[in-house]
Amino acid sequence: MNHAGDSSCEGYYKVKEDIQLLKELKVNHYLFSISWPRILPTGIRAQVNEKGLQFYNDTINVLLENKIIPFITLYYWDLPQALQEQYGGWQNASMKGYFKDYADLCFENFGDRVKHWITFNNPWAIAEEGYGTGQHAPGLTLGSEGSYKAAHNIIKAHAEVWHAYHERWHHEQRGMVGISLTSAWGEPVDLSKKEDVEAADRYVQFSLGWFANPIYHGDYPEVMKACVGRKSAKRGLPSRLPTFSAQEKRYIKGTADFLGINHFTTYYVSQRNFSSDELSYFTDRDLVELVDLRWPGSGSRWLYSVPWGFRRLLNFVKARYGNPLIYVTENGISEKLQYAQLCDEWRTDYLKGYINEMLKAMKDGVNIQGYTVWSLLDKFEWNQGYSERFGLYYVDFESQNKPRYPKASVHYYKNIIAANGFPNPREVESWHQEAMEMCSVTNQLFAEPLTTHLEMVTEIVVPTVFTFCILISAVLLLFLLRKHH
Repeated sequence: MNHAGDSSCEGYYKVKEDIQLLKELKVNHYLFSISWPRILPTGIRAQVNEKGLQFYNDTINVLLENKIIPFITLYYWDLPQALQEQYGGWQNASMKGYFKDYADLCFENFGDRVKHWITFNNPWAIAEEGYGTGQHAPGLTLGSEGSYKAAHNIIKAHAEVWHAYHERWHHEQRGMVGISLTSAWGEPVDLSKKEDVEAADRYVQFSLGWFANPIYHGDYPEVMKACVGRKSAKRGLPSRLPTFSAQEKRYIKGTADFLGINHFTTYYVSQRNFSSDELSYFTDRDLVELVDLRWPGSGSRWLYSVPWGFRRLLNFVKARYGNPLIYVTENGISEKLQYAQLCDEWRTDYLKGYINEMLKAMKDGVNIQGYTVWSLLDKFEWNQGYSERFGLYYVDFESQNKPRYPKASVHYYKNIIAANGFPNPREVESWHQEAMEMCSVTNQLFAEPLTTHLEMVTEIVVPTVFTFCILISAVLLLFLLRKHH
């Protein structure tokens, strides 16, 4: 994409302004991450950046002053560069010790006010796209062995931090430690075909189950161990999926006070047998993902609006992991086009559909205690840069001040929060109309700087260019006349 995250939405400098946006939305919690390199630039506790600690202390205090509960993620993919260069990052088992030290520093400095801690957000992407395919930082292409090894160390690091908190901090601070996992839902293409039903189950087990199963049951899913082992054996290799010792299984099992769920979309899944010529995480699954072209799309090629899949995934979690306490930590949709779109009707439709399915899951008995939209603002979306916008607020990245403009979804979501759901169809329709009217007004305000720019072009640039063209024409005419005489 050739985009850099050097300034992005300037959240570091606009914390108080952004917390006011949260206050206006009337949300009761805010989920954000701490940057490990910001408070420990070299990754170790010997060198603490006090300004970094102060920034997060101030942020937490302002949130609490506005009666907003801070939910903090300890690791959202930003690893101190020194730990990557010296130890190979999450390929190295010693990382769990460094991560524990960093987590202890956070508990020590913020734990008196922060009661909800997430160790890792979307470890699937860290492992598979960071160390397997190289799509995300650190951009290593180590294949499935790299993916499985990174995930193995991440799971052990998560357990280390959970135990550290409960042994040292929990008695005094009374907080909770969990993990946020990302998974789409896999629906069998043909429910009457056993192969498709099994393939759909594998799909979820290879994403959600990869991390949830060890945490809730002590080991990787049996189907995952079987598939990876069989594919490896065909090449005369031992299984590429690492194994936990009996002691590690006991240590890891039960290390989540809650489970964060990140969910965006659904796929149809069908059985497809891959040869063992190319060993990868994706071919290990022996399946193919399909979409229904009637599903509404988005600005992300992988994201379709399929609300009914959300309820099914949440019920899957309830059935497989003993109905744990769930916080929905990410759910949202990106812009369909690249230009500014404040009247984001497709996002209001998405939110209505997905939140409704979550409420149905709650009626099914799923233990859901919170919901967070991804995201408050448009921001730097990792390897997609600024090309994908998920925010409720539009950020003008071209402006030095990075102003925020509310989209229609802001007004719509504010009503959902106030009503704690959807009271009746007529009232919900009035929310929609009101949101569209308000975004139309905001659109006009947003267009004013552009209009001013166009006026400048019309009043200054165009006459200047026109005059310049006349002068050139006059010079050329004189030159031709002289040549003729």
